[in-house]
Amino acid sequence: MSKPKIEFHVPSGEWVMASNSGISDQILARDEATGDTTLLQRYEPGASTPEGTITHDYWEEAFIVTGTLTDLGLGVTFDAGSYACRPPGMQHGPFTSATGCLTFIVNRYS
Repeated sequence: MSKPKIEFHVPSGEWVMASNSGISDQILARDEATGDTTLLQRYEPGASTPEGTITHDYWEEAFIVTGTLTDLGLGVTFDAGSYACRPPGMQHGPFTSATGCLTFIVNRYS
């Protein structure tokens, strides 16, 4: 099975909060066989990642659509329009967003 074929539409999936952190995800598409996922991630103003430095066993691409996102590990704040491409095992974060932000994320295992 692969990700579903979906034509342009307004996503209606539920926003799921990550452990009361002020960060929520809306899954846009997911391949259940591979785990590849496309999602929106929303930070409320003042929200921070609760787990500290983050690593994944998959590729992660992230694009900041609106707002700002600060990587506390790097000490750098990124604005809307910023893009990251992280290979498996790359450390990043922790993150916070003073203004709140919306990111578009693609996670893939291949």
